[in-house]
Amino acid sequence: MAAILGGGLGGLSTGYYLLKNNVCNNNNVKLFLLEATNQCGGWVKTIRTKDYLFEQGPRTIRPKGMPGLNTLNMMQDLGLSEHIAPIRSDHPAAKNRMIYVNNTLHMLPSSFRGIFQRNEPFSKPLIYAAFNDWKQPQKEMKDDSIYNFVERRFGKELADYAISPMICGICAGDAKEISVKFLMKTLFEHEQNHGGVMKGLLKSMFTGNLTEELELTELAKSAKEEKWSVYTIKGGLETFPLTLKNYLTDNNVAMHFNTSVKEIEFIDSSVVNLKKDNGEVLTANHIYSTVPAHVLARLVEKQHPKLSTYLNEIPFVTVGIVNLYFDTDKSLITPAFGFLVPPIENRSILGVVFDSCCIPDQKGTVLTVMLGGRWFHEKFGENPAESKLLEVALREIKAILKIDEKPTAYNVSILKRCIPQYVVGHYDRVDSIREYIENNNLPISLVGSSYDGVGVNDVIFSAKTQVGEVCTT
Repeated sequence: MAAILGGGLGGLSTGYYLLKNNVCNNNNVKLFLLEATNQCGGWVKTIRTKDYLFEQGPRTIRPKGMPGLNTLNMMQDLGLSEHIAPIRSDHPAAKNRMIYVNNTLHMLPSSFRGIFQRNEPFSKPLIYAAFNDWKQPQKEMKDDSIYNFVERRFGKELADYAISPMICGICAGDAKEISVKFLMKTLFEHEQNHGGVMKGLLKSMFTGNLTEELELTELAKSAKEEKWSVYTIKGGLETFPLTLKNYLTDNNVAMHFNTSVKEIEFIDSSVVNLKKDNGEVLTANHIYSTVPAHVLARLVEKQHPKLSTYLNEIPFVTVGIVNLYFDTDKSLITPAFGFLVPPIENRSILGVVFDSCCIPDQKGTVLTVMLGGRWFHEKFGENPAESKLLEVALREIKAILKIDEKPTAYNVSILKRCIPQYVVGHYDRVDSIREYIENNNLPISLVGSSYDGVGVNDVIFSAKTQVGEVCTT
């Protein structure tokens, strides 16, 4: 019997891949999933009405790379192809991405020609950043913050106005703390192995790119051929986890909602007990934990305090989400994906997504304001009222977007400890966690955003990888 802990995308994807592997080629093995809340999907939540959609978490998915293509393969297998809404590279939401600096919105370069032109707030064309890399000496390091790396190789302006806001948008984090390996592992390796990023890129052009091939479905092929930038699902991204849940239920996976586990007890290398809050004990041969690292830390603390300590060293941040709907025939925004605010500006928001441009079948103007992240407690305190976040969001869009209208509808959510932070040393920390599990022969696999990437594609690919490792041993 195999147990999945957590009903977010990680848990649902783990169930999917276990079924695809026929639960490790043994059809007699039972599979059950435990979820503490009354619904699946984790942070992927959609509020639907006839006029608008409010996304509480992710709203679009990138099709790039092996993890991105892998997700599209899953989408087609689940019968979701006809529900996909792609945003191609020529769409305003793909081309137009802005940052807010010095009380002004600036469009970031989106073409090759753009890097040869001077674009505010940058004082020089971005091509000069490449020249800077050629001049800088090699600095041997095991890891570094992504901010320090970019500042060292390409200059402070790029670190402040491109990388820092991008990190805010991806993980609501501080680029001065996040590991360079989070987004730029290959570039960092070029510096370490070849003395510079540009030198490494040139050498890699002649050595070839040895990557594992993935057999592509028609949907994944379309994404490559049509140059999709991102895509979403008509009716809201929550359709994805709900479809996964139905797939698991139809294939006899036992789904236990409103089921909290208070302790995990490892008996031996093939028997583990999950002690529920109500005193009931469930026994499994293997656990796939997809809950946040700090949650798992609490469950294993009694029997494995060292493992618990490792898990608790992975920090998380809280994000405030304010969705706004303006029922107006006149668009209140420039067609674009939205804008991000560099931390150096010291504003109260991380950025704003223009959902009425990114998500199809929306009426009026729909915006999502993101607040807090790494700076949530600094800006809003421990337990701010939702009305406070709404007030700040409306004040900021009035100041930045010049929107004076009151929203027709809104929703405020505080997503507590929702995004893990891959701070410097994260990957060594994860290696230590998995080494501890292996050395102690614990029948548990770790899946999800705490370990292998914070994006939707990363979480799904993590599930596929971990299921594959167990099923081949």
